[in-house]
Amino acid sequence: MEDFIKSIFAPYKGLPREIYIMFFSRMINSLGSFVYPLLTLILTQKIGVSKSEAGVFMTLIAIFSAPGMLIGGRLVDTIGRKTTILIFQTLALVVFIICSFLKPSLKMAYILMLAPVFYSFCMPAQDAITADLTNENNRKEAFSLLYMGHNLGFAIGPIVGGILYKNYLPLVFLGDAFTTSISLILIMIFIKETLNKDNKKSEEHKESSFTILRKRKKLILFSLILFIYQFSYSQWGFLLPLQLGGIHGEDGGRYFGLMAGINGVIIVIFTSIISRITMKIRGLKIIAIGGLLYALSFLIFSMKSTLAYFYIAVAIMTFGEIMVSVNTPVYISNNTPPSHRGRINAILPTIYGSGWALGPVFMGMYLSQNEIEKGWLLVFLLMFIASLLMMILNIYKNK
Repeated sequence: MEDFIKSIFAPYKGLPREIYIMFFSRMINSLGSFVYPLLTLILTQKIGVSKSEAGVFMTLIAIFSAPGMLIGGRLVDTIGRKTTILIFQTLALVVFIICSFLKPSLKMAYILMLAPVFYSFCMPAQDAITADLTNENNRKEAFSLLYMGHNLGFAIGPIVGGILYKNYLPLVFLGDAFTTSISLILIMIFIKETLNKDNKKSEEHKESSFTILRKRKKLILFSLILFIYQFSYSQWGFLLPLQLGGIHGEDGGRYFGLMAGINGVIIVIFTSIISRITMKIRGLKIIAIGGLLYALSFLIFSMKSTLAYFYIAVAIMTFGEIMVSVNTPVYISNNTPPSHRGRINAILPTIYGSGWALGPVFMGMYLSQNEIEKGWLLVFLLMFIASLLMMILNIYKNK
């Protein structure tokens, strides 16, 4: 077992010390992800809002998080990466502490909505710090390690939160606050501010983000293609539970939970292996291959197959997820000037992340007229076309 664990972490030797600190910080923070995975249940079961009202709350969080990322991106490039994280992650921590003393109510719901919005301010900062601390030779390994750290924590956090949820709801909030505080302390003590003050004085820094993007049209095209990726990938959390429920009834939820568990285990075990195998392949080409794996898994979902085929499809999809998730921030960082890393890491995820937000809405409308299997066929075609477009963009980039 010891040799197996060493083999997983072997590719990450020689990275800057701060990257390892961020790995532990992200893992601990994700380990305490008690609240957000349970948010829908807290709203409906503990507070008593209807399913449609809970949907409105979740939509409002997504709507408010978008400008949060954009403003956060601007702050990252002005007041600093570390400073932005310390301010807004602390605000999220305060929200959790306040909610731990409140009885379930609409007041709690409104206050609780602020936590993920505050976290949205921090997202561009985390990618910017990682890019600042690395170069094109080790950036993929760094993002790969942080991605694995997030999933290591997230594989355990929701389970613990689920155990506490029924009878110890205040501990759910306090647990999230505790791990957030540990994560903050690590960043506060061991991570230096990485914003280069000389970059702030440069002429390039004075240019608007849209001017930077106009000079780098490939980033805009990249984010538009990823919009289709995100639209399609969102269906595994929307279409698949519906499909399993339709086939297996009440056991559908249990089967989906097992598939989600397999997704997490594969990510932890294979992220370093896939990163090592694809080390010398261009990022866009890897993302295109990952998209084709998405498409193949969606095609399998479209067939009324036995349960074993669903597990195989989830495994194929997860390999694709690793390729896409690790290489996306690497590609953006490699093609963004240091002076605008915060802002670009806010704008582009807002563009392609809207695909994730809109996917279930439009698919719900499509299902009112069509069967779930036809929905998967539609997603397969969209994903296949998007993968080809990504490959074309890779060829275009190299000309």
